[in-house]
Amino acid sequence: MRAVLFEQHGPLENLRYVEDFPEPEAGPGECLVRVRAAALNGFDPMILRGIPGLKIPLPMVPGGDIAGEIAALGSGVDDADWSVGDRVSVMPLLPPKMIGETLRGGCCEYISVPATHLIRIPDGVSYEQAACLPVAYGTARRMMVTRGGVSAGESVLILGATGGVGTCCVQLAKAAGAEVVACGSSKEKTERLKALGADHVVDTSSQDFVEEAHRLYGKPRVWGESGGVDVIVNYIGGETWAKSLKALKRDGRMLTCGATAGFNPPTDIRYIWSFEQRIIGSNGWTADDQAALLQMVADGRIDPVIDSVRPLAQMKISMQELIDRKVFGKAVLTV
Repeated sequence: MRAVLFEQHGPLENLRYVEDFPEPEAGPGECLVRVRAAALNGFDPMILRGIPGLKIPLPMVPGGDIAGEIAALGSGVDDADWSVGDRVSVMPLLPPKMIGETLRGGCCEYISVPATHLIRIPDGVSYEQAACLPVAYGTARRMMVTRGGVSAGESVLILGATGGVGTCCVQLAKAAGAEVVACGSSKEKTERLKALGADHVVDTSSQDFVEEAHRLYGKPRVWGESGGVDVIVNYIGGETWAKSLKALKRDGRMLTCGATAGFNPPTDIRYIWSFEQRIIGSNGWTADDQAALLQMVADGRIDPVIDSVRPLAQMKISMQELIDRKVFGKAVLTV
């Protein structure tokens, strides 16, 4: 079968497109899925380079975001639940492992998946849209809805709003009725954030997001009428972490699901106790989150932001754009 793989960790040149990779079979309790679309995530270049302490099977096929159709049922799969030809989204979390990280991923023609980890794709949702949702959008929904409880009338500042997680956060906040301040690293990206529905945008290449938050909502005060934003979404970490505390109102919430710029930043605990701020972590997502997102797309409440759609053989181009931070939304590969 066709696949993109690497046999050794290292640079992008280690990725190879092949047409003779062994095709898997559906084992007991599994379905063989014919992959129609797969999407890239920020962790894909890291998996290629290698992550200390993470055991990655070699040769490795990347890709945790997968949408396709059932090609065969393994023994023990109830044909009352699933049939050949059913359109499905794959839930890639198989704790303690994950497809695309510690299990071979979906940047290939076929993949075997436990039937318990398949979610039906509603009518009206394309394979490309469905492929965008699992990792980034699932993570965003759990952080914004389940953990963060973003609600109507709140102000929400989103750092790194142009990636897969960020563009979903913008849409989920707007769907909840919140006022959104979205941050991007260029004028072009902030213009696209405006088109996505952001009420205010901050070009972090020329503007300070704390100053802009103070301009829009006032400076936070310990006593009396308080300025600042209700919610800050910060999965950047690094030097933005302590700065974010200065923009957050009394009893405000900082939501985090990662730390792309560094997980061990300096902080300032004075803001946390003085303003009674809440730091809320969020890890992963559930099948219910993924199913809810599919239904939101079907209902037209959100629309996954797709930066590019390319055939699998051109994966290197999409991966390079991801590494260069040129991707707005999701990079999708069709098989």
